[in-house]
Amino acid sequence: MKSQLIAKHKFHWSQKSFLFSAVLAFLFLAASLVINYAAGNYATKVASNGVTDIILDNVPVIDVDFIYIYGALLFGLFMVILLIREPKQIPFVIKSAALFYLIRAIFISLTHIGPIIQQLPPDSNIFYRNLIFGADYFFSAHTGLPFLAALVYWSNKYFRGIFLAFSIIFGISALLGHYHYSIDVFAAFFITYSIFHIARRFFSGEYKLFLKDLDSLS
Repeated sequence: MKSQLIAKHKFHWSQKSFLFSAVLAFLFLAASLVINYAAGNYATKVASNGVTDIILDNVPVIDVDFIYIYGALLFGLFMVILLIREPKQIPFVIKSAALFYLIRAIFISLTHIGPIIQQLPPDSNIFYRNLIFGADYFFSAHTGLPFLAALVYWSNKYFRGIFLAFSIIFGISALLGHYHYSIDVFAAFFITYSIFHIARRFFSGEYKLFLKDLDSLS
């Protein structure tokens, strides 16, 4: 098993086209994360007042930091393991995530809704501080990114179910913890669906490579 995994990596990373695509993907992701970070800081700096929300106004604030923080880390770890097991999936997955963060950065820099009125005091946890800016609300990355993974792995029932579960749990947690307005959570599904189809068109070659033998993975 170990030898097969090493052989996979040697085969793919030895191909110039794959190497170029993968390196470009990681550079694209790094740039998108920087832009997303800058957009989040900008949105927080120029944020206006908070607004009412039909769901948040009727749901008490619940401490779901553990789910929100460590659930995100678990999701990230699961994705890393998947990509290590199947290196051919790296270019499309990374480029799709990069596109996701780039588009999200555009959205959060357009409308500057202020902090949610009822919210728990900021946590000193370093993971929390890096996951929550303050006004980078629209749209929810916690909800959207696992849903993007579900769409990418849709033909594999096992992975589809896992990622959908992540997305739903994170979405509910975002509302229970008052981390996001309800529109941030619900809109994430529709926007992410569009992002997936844009990625599939823009990165068609990477997507074809990704789909090879996907059904057999478990």
